[in-house]
Amino acid sequence: MRNHNAIKNMTLCAVCIALCVVLPIAFHSIPNAGSVFLPMHIPVLICGMICGWPYGFLCGLMGPLLSSALTGMPPIAMLPAMMVECGVYGLVSGLMLKFVHTRSTYGDLYISLVTAMLAGRVVSGIAKALIFTPGMAMSAWITASFVTALPGILIQLVFLPSVVFTLMKARIIPLRYTKGEMTT
Repeated sequence: MRNHNAIKNMTLCAVCIALCVVLPIAFHSIPNAGSVFLPMHIPVLICGMICGWPYGFLCGLMGPLLSSALTGMPPIAMLPAMMVECGVYGLVSGLMLKFVHTRSTYGDLYISLVTAMLAGRVVSGIAKALIFTPGMAMSAWITASFVTALPGILIQLVFLPSVVFTLMKARIIPLRYTKGEMTT
């Protein structure tokens, strides 16, 4: 059974990496839609939550790299920071879901998602300020990470927990709790 789960996780991770290429293509047909709707973040966060932190981390690193190699998005100048940000999203969403147990599936999903979204943005801001774009103004980081990206953040908060919950209900991924363990 353990080997079956590994194969399933590898397959789901590969699908999420492919979505890291396909979703941005669709969104970038509209000018600046990528930085507004954050299409690459969606599959990385889902991968971390459904496959666990090692697969989420791998998806977060490989998704932007493959997308950049195949489509030029993100551009090479933005690629390292995007890989750091997405890697943290996948890592933290998987780790949080592993360790957070509120006895509410939605509670666990939201806590994991919000923590990952904040951690990814903070680590990305630190990496950009210290390594990739030294001297970047704090206001520019806040605007790009929270103001411009607000529609994408809202999409993630509204849809991602429901997507993961639906995959659990369809038994594509294991249920988080049995009926006796759940509060809601």
